[in-house]
Amino acid sequence: MKLPDSTIDRATPLTYNSDKPIIQAEKLQSQPPFSHMQKTMSTDPATRIPELTEQLNEHNHSYHVLAAPTISDREYDHLLDELQQLEEAHPDLRLPDSPAQRVGGQPTSEFPTVPHPVPMLSLDNSYSPEDLLDFDRRVRQNLPDEEIAYVAELKIDGVALGLTYEDSILVRAVTRGDGVQGDEITANARTIRSIPLRLRTPGISCQVRGEVYIEKNAFLDLNCQRDEAGEQPFANPRNSTAGSLKLQDPRLVARRNLRYFAYWLSTPEDPAATHWRHLEMLQKWGLPTNPTATRCPDLDAAFAFYARYETERDDLPYEIDGVVLKVDDLDQQTRLGATAKSPRSAMAYKFRASQARTVLRDIVLQVGRTGAVTPVALLDPVPLAGSTISRASLHNDDEIRRKDIRIGDTVIIEKGGDVIPKVAEVVPELRSVDAVPFEFPTHCPVCSSELVRDPDEVAIRCENPACSAQLKRRLEHFAGRNAMDLEGLGPAVVEQLVEQDLVKDVGDLYSLDLETLANLERLAEKSARNLLDGLATSRERSFDRLLFALGLRHVGSTVARTLTRHFGSVEKMAQAEVEELESVPEIGPTIARSVHAFFTSPESDHLIAKLRQAGLQLEMEDLPEEIAESYFTGKTVVLTGNLSHYDRARAAALIQELGGRTTSSVSKKTDLVVAGEKAGSKLTKAEKLGIQVLSEEEFIEHLRESGKM
Repeated sequence: MKLPDSTIDRATPLTYNSDKPIIQAEKLQSQPPFSHMQKTMSTDPATRIPELTEQLNEHNHSYHVLAAPTISDREYDHLLDELQQLEEAHPDLRLPDSPAQRVGGQPTSEFPTVPHPVPMLSLDNSYSPEDLLDFDRRVRQNLPDEEIAYVAELKIDGVALGLTYEDSILVRAVTRGDGVQGDEITANARTIRSIPLRLRTPGISCQVRGEVYIEKNAFLDLNCQRDEAGEQPFANPRNSTAGSLKLQDPRLVARRNLRYFAYWLSTPEDPAATHWRHLEMLQKWGLPTNPTATRCPDLDAAFAFYARYETERDDLPYEIDGVVLKVDDLDQQTRLGATAKSPRSAMAYKFRASQARTVLRDIVLQVGRTGAVTPVALLDPVPLAGSTISRASLHNDDEIRRKDIRIGDTVIIEKGGDVIPKVAEVVPELRSVDAVPFEFPTHCPVCSSELVRDPDEVAIRCENPACSAQLKRRLEHFAGRNAMDLEGLGPAVVEQLVEQDLVKDVGDLYSLDLETLANLERLAEKSARNLLDGLATSRERSFDRLLFALGLRHVGSTVARTLTRHFGSVEKMAQAEVEELESVPEIGPTIARSVHAFFTSPESDHLIAKLRQAGLQLEMEDLPEEIAESYFTGKTVVLTGNLSHYDRARAAALIQELGGRTTSSVSKKTDLVVAGEKAGSKLTKAEKLGIQVLSEEEFIEHLRESGKM
C-alpha cells in the first residue's frame, strides 16, 4: 500500500515534512517485524492462539494504520485460517481482540439507542475567510492576553463514530445520532480493520471519536457491484458509509472496506494539556489519525493549510469538504465552552462548491410519491469533486425560468456542500441561436393525467393516485428503515412488482407469496423468503411507524407519533374533521388538511381494510390510561431557542406525556415558555406578557421531579 505523499512528522509538531512518513514506518520495515515471530511456533493451543492473535493484530496495525505491510496477503490469510481453526476447536481460548472474530456478530433487527457520555456537538460551518477571522477574534476576546495556537485537520466527508475502550478492549461503538444519543453498532464497527479491537498500550479506558469513511477507489468498486446487482448506486461516499454502518448484518459491512480516522480523546488518566498531544496519544495506542494534521501557531498558518488542501483535495484517496480548526490548548477549550449545538473552540472552514462546465442535453421529469413532478437535467458526463456527474436536479419550473435554462445550453454545475449536484448558471455566450425556453408539460410524463400547480407551493403535481411512478416511490418509502424496515424491497424489486401489476398499493405487499417473489428477476428463493420474513416481522411495527410509512404529505415521523398518541387508533383519526386535527398540539392547518384529505379519499378505506386484514398495528399500544399530576399538567407550553439535551420534538413529547400541551406561538393563553440558547422574539414576547420562562436547566429539573430523567 502506498503511503500518502504528504504526512506529518509527529516528532517535530510545528514542522511540516512532506517526505517523512508517519511514525517512521520505514524503520519498522528495515527490522525483523516482531520478535515473537522468530521464536519456534508452539503446538499448544493455549499458547498458539495468543501468539497468532498478537501477530495478526500487529499485521493489521502495520497495514491499515501505518500503511506499511510487513507480510503478503497470502501469508496473512494463512495465519488467519490457522487461528480460525484453532478457535473453532477451542472456543474457550478465544481472546476478546481476536482478529478472527471481527465479523462474528449476528444480524440484528434494530440497533439499541445509547446516550453519549459527553454530547457529540456539531461544528459551526464557514465558507468565507471573514467568518474564520471572526472566529479567531471571538476566541481572542474570550481569552485576552493569552497565546492561541490551533490544530488544523482535514474535514473527512464521512460519518462520526464514538468508540469506548475499557481496559484497552473495544466494548462499544455508537453513531452520532442527534448528538445526545446514537445507535450502538459495535458489531459493525469491529469489521473496520483500522479500528483496533485492543489498544497497543494496556490498561487504557477512554472515549474516542473519529470519522468512518470509504476511499474513492473502494466507493467506485462498490457502485460497480451495486450496478451489476441491479441496485441503485450510492450518490456519494458519505451516503455509502452511512448506509453501510446501518446494515444489520456485520458480514455485509465487512465487504464495504470502510476506514477510520480518530480525532478526539477523553480519558480519566489524561496527562495531556493539548489536543495535539491527544492525537499523539491516539496514534501511540494504535488508533489511526490523519497524518496531514498540522499545528498552526497563528491564523496565517491555518489559511495556508486550507489553501494547500483546497488545491490538492482531488489527489487524496478520500473525499474531504473542508478543514477543521481547533484551539489546541484543552484548558482554553474548556473555558471557551459551547453553545447548545457547537463548541466555541472549533470551526469547520468548508471549501467552496466545486464547479464544472458541461452541456445540458435534455430535461426529463421525475414523479415522486406525493405526485410532485421534479425536472432533472441530463448532462454530458463530467468529473466533479471525485465523481462523474451526468444528472442534476433543476428543482422546479420557477427555478428553470429564473435561470433561463434551455436544452442545449452550456451550463456551470456545482455540488452544493459537495453532495447534491445542481445547475448553478448558464453560459449565455455559448447558447445556440435556435435554443428555445423550456415549456413545462401540462400532463404527467408517466400516466398522462393533467398536472396541477399547487396554489400554496411551487410544486407541480400529478394527482392521479394510480400513477405507477408515485406507487413505486410510495413502496420504496414504505420499505425505508425508519418506516417498515423491509430489507430486500429495493428499487429493482419494486420496479418489477409495479410493472407486472402485482401490487396496486402497499397493502398488496402482504398478499405476495413465495412463488410470485421467487419468479422475479434477480430474486432467488432465499431472497424471496427473507423478504417474506421481513413482511411478517413488519406486522409488529408500531402504529406511528405505519402512519409515517404510508407517506402522507407533510407527515414525518414526529408528526406521525404525535397524531397516533393523540387519537390512539386509525378509526378515530379517520373520523376527525380538519378543525379537530388542527387542535392537536404541533399540528398546523397544512398538516391537518393533508391528513383529512388522505382519510377521505376513495382509496383510503380500501387500503386500511387490506392493512387490517394483514394484521398490521392500527392502534397505539400501552397508552397511559391516566396521566399522573405533574408540573406541566394542564399547561400550554411554548419551546423556543436551542436545547442541548433534547431536540424540539422530543421535548414536546415529554411535555405531552406529563399532561401538558405545546404550541408554536406565544399568546395570552400561554402558561409557560421553555427558552434554550439563542431564544428570540418568542422569549421577548413572553417577557412583555409576563409569562413564566424556564431555562433549560429548570426544565430538566421539572422533568426529573416527574420521573422523566
